[in-house]
Amino acid sequence: MKIKRFIAPDMRRALAAVKKEIGDDAVILSNKPHENGGVELIAAIDFDEEQYSRLQAQQENLETSRTQTSVTEDIYTEKHADVKARTSLKAQQHAENDDAMEAMRREMQALRRMIENELSGVNWNAMGERNPQSKELFRQFMAMGLSPDIAERLIKAVGHEGSFQQQWQKAMFFLSSEFEVTGDDLTENGGVVAVVGPTGVGKTTSIAKLAARYCLRHGNRHVALISTDNYRIGAREQLHTYGRILNVPVRSASNAEELRETLSAFADKKFILIDTAGMSHQDTRLQDQLEMLAQAGRKVRRLLALSATTELSALRRAMHAYSAIKPDACLMTKTDEAASLGGILSVVIESGLPVAYYTDGQRVPEDMHVARANPLVNIAAQLAEEMSDMHGDGYLAYALGQARSSVASINPMHA
Repeated sequence: MKIKRFIAPDMRRALAAVKKEIGDDAVILSNKPHENGGVELIAAIDFDEEQYSRLQAQQENLETSRTQTSVTEDIYTEKHADVKARTSLKAQQHAENDDAMEAMRREMQALRRMIENELSGVNWNAMGERNPQSKELFRQFMAMGLSPDIAERLIKAVGHEGSFQQQWQKAMFFLSSEFEVTGDDLTENGGVVAVVGPTGVGKTTSIAKLAARYCLRHGNRHVALISTDNYRIGAREQLHTYGRILNVPVRSASNAEELRETLSAFADKKFILIDTAGMSHQDTRLQDQLEMLAQAGRKVRRLLALSATTELSALRRAMHAYSAIKPDACLMTKTDEAASLGGILSVVIESGLPVAYYTDGQRVPEDMHVARANPLVNIAAQLAEEMSDMHGDGYLAYALGQARSSVASINPMHA
């Protein structure tokens, strides 16, 4: 069967076209007005009625299927819209509940802060009324930069007997006994020493000072330097410059295997110093550096270099980050640039990490010293005199409240 469509201005002309095109035996299957005007005829030749019926039935089935699908889609759309509306309503309700809870939390926090501030003020005033000297001691400890809980502990240790000056001297004695020092100079016995720590604390310069101290006492024949800092070209070049000045060999190691090989090559050296890459506690490469030292194949003493110019919270983060390698001791740097030493003293007291050395200038090796408790405390006390008027009563009252709430959180029976 051959089917053809015809479009003409009117029916007469359409039929004439059908007759002309497919002959007198053509069968008109449909006719309707055309969308652009005139008429549209569908005509066929060799018409098979049975086949046409089948085609027509298939068309009707298709139309029915489309209608059902359309109805189903409409129903689905309606249900989906309904579900979406209900979900949206629930989400809105949850959001409103969350907002209400968040607002309540903020209000409770504000109320708590207000109560804490009130109590802090009461405690601060009460301390002044009971013992004005304790109040002044706390002021000096805060000027020193000590953490409030350590300051509170020192005040309790001092007691209330004697003049302010006597109490201050007693407090400095107690403070010097709060932290440990190694008491030995690594340049006497040698060994393998790695200096680790955050970026910018002076690790490379400290290594040069240690190497120079050893060279002055024992000569440069048994000294070697290794750099594992593959991230900062300047740091590696700085170490090579120190190596040329001291006339000692310098090598680089980028992984644990190279470090083991380099240490093996320096087997005849009595004092080997390893300069590591400076990284923050958030740097993902820090773990790689720590693992490299752990797999060195020889006993390596680890000095954690911390700058005295760093604020207390950053010092605590660094101490936590490098605790994974279990450092043997702390190397305090830049004590000459610090406004106070209380922050770094607080961190070594809290961690229990002994102090091996401290540096107070750029001269190599003069500005590196074996740590002794009393000199460090004296430096801290001198700096505190310059900063004694730095904090107002409001801050001091808040710090005292923080110290007491910290103790109370550990011991709920604390009054």
